Amino acid sequence: MGNGGRMTKRFKSILFYTGAVALCLPPVFVFVWMILTGLKTGVQNISYPPRFIFSPTLENFRAVFQQYNFFKYLMNSLIVAGLATGISLLLGLPAAYSIAKYRQGRIGILILVARMTPFVSYLLPWYIIFRYLNLIDTYTALTITHLIITLPMVIWLMISFFESVPAELEDAAMIDGCTGLQSFLIIVLPLVRNGIATSAIISFIFSWNQFLFSLILSGPNTKTVPVAVYNFISYGKIDWAGIGAAATLIVLPVSVFAFFVRKSIVQGLTMGALKD
Repeated sequence: MGNGGRMTKRFKSILFYTGAVALCLPPVFVFVWMILTGLKTGVQNISYPPRFIFSPTLENFRAVFQQYNFFKYLMNSLIVAGLATGISLLLGLPAAYSIAKYRQGRIGILILVARMTPFVSYLLPWYIIFRYLNLIDTYTALTITHLIITLPMVIWLMISFFESVPAELEDAAMIDGCTGLQSFLIIVLPLVRNGIATSAIISFIFSWNQFLFSLILSGPNTKTVPVAVYNFISYGKIDWAGIGAAATLIVLPVSVFAFFVRKSIVQGLTMGALKD
């Protein structure tokens, strides 16, 4: 490789890393600023110019749990996101397998349209139905509405995984005496376990962060953490320190979890994108 080739390769590397830093810097800055806000007092948060050197305090985090019962909201989010993810896998895996095996492209397009439709268009019908059934402020209502987010996501992520499974393996299993269900459970699902893990992780994160449905359909008993942040906003006052602490508690568990399973996510998405 000549000097020109090395210079071109070096220039591409510099351009790539410059673009990566430019894309990553804004969200990282916002994330760090959020944590710092939770570690400052109320006076320090509204001081001008902003103070970057200060004595951190955990009082805001303590107040979030003691005064606002934040642990209950965390449990509500965990229950709703867990139920939505579990049901989505239970229904979405067979649906994705059927679409992939029998080439049901039209059904796949309809599911994609349902996922792309603005969530606010579902809100009024869901509210009327759940109010009529007396399901407002229940885990049932929140779980069903979160399925609009998680179920299409599971289906569309898993279609490519099922398409990558060789049909010969299923044929061999059928010859050996397996039924269609046994072949699906014993042969196919173990081969797409990376995709299942990826779908479950991404669905859980999206459900955990869902705000609109939880805002309208939850209540004192089922309020989730994104909605609970409103506790820190009152008439004429915004508790920025409390919001920073609460937002950190909302984002940090999911971020830490995603960090430790990042290899599974990347591997799953990559395998799902590459087919023979």
